[in-house]
Order: sequence, then structure tokens, then C-alpha cells
Amino acid sequence: MGHWIDLDTPAGTVAAWRADPSAVPRGGLVVIQEIFGVNAHIRDVAERFAQAGYAVLAPALFDPVERGVELGYDQSAAARGVELRNAVGFDRATEIVGAAAHVLQGEGLRTGTVGFCWGGSVAFLANTRLDLPAVSYYGARTVPFLTEPPRAPVRAPILFHFGRHDGSIPPEAIEQHRQALPIAPIYIYEAGHGFNCNLRADYDADSAALAWTRTLDFLADSLK
Repeated sequence: MGHWIDLDTPAGTVAAWRADPSAVPRGGLVVIQEIFGVNAHIRDVAERFAQAGYAVLAPALFDPVERGVELGYDQSAAARGVELRNAVGFDRATEIVGAAAHVLQGEGLRTGTVGFCWGGSVAFLANTRLDLPAVSYYGARTVPFLTEPPRAPVRAPILFHFGRHDGSIPPEAIEQHRQALPIAPIYIYEAGHGFNCNLRADYDADSAALAWTRTLDFLADSLK
């Protein structure tokens, strides 16, 4: 069972959920929250990755603005999450992810990221700015950053999951991803936004299971 730790970051001390495997870790993983905080769902995701063999940190990205945020999935919670997301901003969120990755790397672990929703777009920036292998689940705010050059001559590997019926990510946005990153695997599922989360209306068990398998395969290859 995981536990909360304090994480030193350029944005100050933030909380992070730490989950570890029962054996020697096969790698490190930073799990990046949705706009709803490091809530029960994100902690469950972290635990599942730990069960798959990874040492996991899920930093509370809202802590520089408001500590201890755990939101549900109704309309008012989404509106509050958007406010907090905008207050934190992408630059600060990416710095916090980088600090979490640095902790895991300091333990001798090859480290990647997996992000969901807003966190999916932050995972993209962790890839381009921090050279971290990344998995982006339905990142709806990535398009403006697609022309951002990678820091290294060759960007670290990245994988994208999208729902075909996600109203926040139209087909033309997915095509822009294909044009900008022609060698990146991009998977499209018969599902809507948030299909990985069993607490959301768009949860789709089949899509979530397939995306999970593909994610584990990608991480096994990228962090070996």
C-alpha cells in the first residue's frame, strides 16, 4: 500500500503518493494527475503500476496553489479543477514532474511518465523538455505544444491514447499529432474522454484494458 511523502520541487514542497513494488523495481514512473488532483483514482493507478513492478510517484500538482485537493467528477468539481490547473500552469507542473523523476532516477531507476487528461499534456512536455519516455492519455491541451522542439536531438519515445468520441479532442487534433510525431504510436479507441477512469461516465472497460496492456508493453520496452 502506498503512502504520502514530501517532495522538494522548484515550486516548493508538494505532497506525492509513493507506491512501490514488492520486488526490485523494473523502473520508475511518475503518474501525472487529471484536473481532479491525486484522488482515489490516481492513487489506484499508481498502485496498479507498482503491482506491475514500477516504483511510482504521483505528485500533487495543485499543492503550490492549494494543498490536499481531491475532487470528484461532477460539473462543479471539473470547473474547480480548471481553475486550479490554470493557476498552476504547464511550466510549474512540468517542473514538479521533473523533480519527481529526479528522485526516482537518483535511486538508479530508468524513469518515465504516464499522464491523464491535463496530465497527458504535461506528460508530453515531460517528454519534450525533460527527455522522459511518456504515455499520454487523452491530453486535450497538447496541440499548442506540438511544434515545441525537443531538448535533445532525438526525443524520448512517446505513446498516445485517444478516444474517438472525445469531444475535447477532435479528429483534426489527432491528425496534427500524427503529422508532428510520425513515428509515435497513436491509438484510438471507441470511447470518450476519460475512458480509463472507472469513476467517470465515459469509462470503457475494454478500451481501458487494451490501453493498459499497450502502456505496459511500451514502458517495458522504453525503460528496459
